[in-house]
Amino acid sequence: MAKVTVTGGTGVLGRALVPRLQADGHEVMVLTRRQAAEVPEGARRMLGDLAGGHGLEAVGGAEVVVHLASKPFRPARVDVRGTSALIEAIKHRRGGAHLVYVSIVGIDQIPWPYYQRKRQAEVLVAGSGLPFTIQRATQFHDLVLMAMASAARAPVLLVPSGTSCQPVDVADVAARLAQIVRSGPVNGFDADLGGPQILDAADLARDVLAALGARRPITRVRVPGRVGAGFRAGHHLAADTPRGARTWHGYLEDRCSAEPGVLRLPYTGRRVRIRHR
Repeated sequence: MAKVTVTGGTGVLGRALVPRLQADGHEVMVLTRRQAAEVPEGARRMLGDLAGGHGLEAVGGAEVVVHLASKPFRPARVDVRGTSALIEAIKHRRGGAHLVYVSIVGIDQIPWPYYQRKRQAEVLVAGSGLPFTIQRATQFHDLVLMAMASAARAPVLLVPSGTSCQPVDVADVAARLAQIVRSGPVNGFDADLGGPQILDAADLARDVLAALGARRPITRVRVPGRVGAGFRAGHHLAADTPRGARTWHGYLEDRCSAEPGVLRLPYTGRRVRIRHR
């Protein structure tokens, strides 16, 4: 069994992954910049700041580093500079650790700024000289749910026209990552991972409204430019590669709580609700 460090281990995917790694017998350390951060039971906390490049020395003692940390609103700091700092910290260990990087399907074909930064991080990982595996996945169920619930706060729920989504469950992604840790580096990209259903954005919106017991008119809008064209072309889908097991509808059913009109996210317990109209 290995010593495994997980960045972003207090996030949604990290909370699903760490217990799986522990169940496989690995010694798991979670990198966090917050002393008060709640880490999964049984894991060790390591204080360090990826964005600032501070406190990463202990990463050099890991045999495997699973890099989950990401910052969609500040990707240049965490996803690019943070990945670079992490690579340098790993290199201080003779032989280097297996670096597992979690990325997003389609980032090399959709010129969204966040995706472009994730692609930069992929290039850093691939060119690091370390043994590595890059795992791309489609959007998580949780993110789709929160995005639709947020959009439903407006009087009219707007969704992108001509666009489908293939949400994947974080438990399925965690299972794939645990397998990668067991099997070792591929020094390239593992097969893209998506969910078992490809659904129209409007259908996803209707499902969320129904689960929350809310009503809104839904209007399709055309997203302009190359970003919108990339999503309409389906570059963010993983239709031809292995898929997760948990369906979108199964996920929503499991998220229903005893409180009417409230859904709870797994692992964090965060409440999702919108006002009725």
